[in-house]
Amino acid sequence: MVNQIPNIKQSCSRCGKKELITDTETGEIFCAGCGYVSSERVESTGPERRSFPDDRVNRERTGIGTSLAIHDQGLSTVISPTNRDATGQPLSNSMKKTLKRLRIWDSRSQNDPIDRNFRQAFNELYRLKDKLSLSDSVIEKAAYIYRKALDKKLIRGRSISGMIGSALYAACREVETPRTLKEIAMTMNIKKGDLAACYRLLIKELDLKIPVVDSVQNVARIASKIGLPEKTRRYAIEILRKAEESKISAGKNPMALAATALYISCVKMGVRRTQRDLAEAANITEVTIRNRHKGLLELVN
Repeated sequence: MVNQIPNIKQSCSRCGKKELITDTETGEIFCAGCGYVSSERVESTGPERRSFPDDRVNRERTGIGTSLAIHDQGLSTVISPTNRDATGQPLSNSMKKTLKRLRIWDSRSQNDPIDRNFRQAFNELYRLKDKLSLSDSVIEKAAYIYRKALDKKLIRGRSISGMIGSALYAACREVETPRTLKEIAMTMNIKKGDLAACYRLLIKELDLKIPVVDSVQNVARIASKIGLPEKTRRYAIEILRKAEESKISAGKNPMALAATALYISCVKMGVRRTQRDLAEAANITEVTIRNRHKGLLELVN
């Protein structure tokens, strides 16, 4: 009875009752009262798929979707290594030679210098995705920026790691995902200055419109690292909103402002957290928090 769906829009042509039931397995529409079958062939409205012997293990009927973060955008061809046709019969000798030649040309076509560049860059990109816990939209945007940089030949003479890292930082800024340049540099084990130089090059040559980082977005991230309550987070967000209205936050480090607002909120709410705890969670120094503390505290008072 799981595959039987009531159909209340039609009525039985024999008894006139509106108790028709659609059986999705047999494709029949019948009356629940008298049992009259009004239709024997009903088209399935579900997704189109074929049945294979390994359906219990693998229900995929197509390959992976297209993506800019794949070196060939997911449109590569795969020639089966088995020399058999669709019915399982062995192929003729001439057809085997043809397929062997096709496999050779297929492998040669995938050894293009641009393709090798994409392979190395996107492997690094997916490694960063796992380490920094990034979403698919950020990865797609970073891959799009990197492809534009390669089209303009900005990669020549520069490291692939530096360019893909700077493209990832630009994507995080555009998608408004709070990740700092220092975090990406530490994860990739490269110098922050090299990453910043590549980032400035991308901004200049590709004419990217990067939005200003909102310090409110960093509050939840810092608070979750040191386990602050929700009431403290809300008060810190209120402080940052007042700072934006009074133009105090202009030109200041958003991460430092968020950490300082959380520190003031902890003091007001009686939550025991030191400046060192917040500085380590925000990946800044205690001196930075003390420098921002005076201006925000005057605003609160």
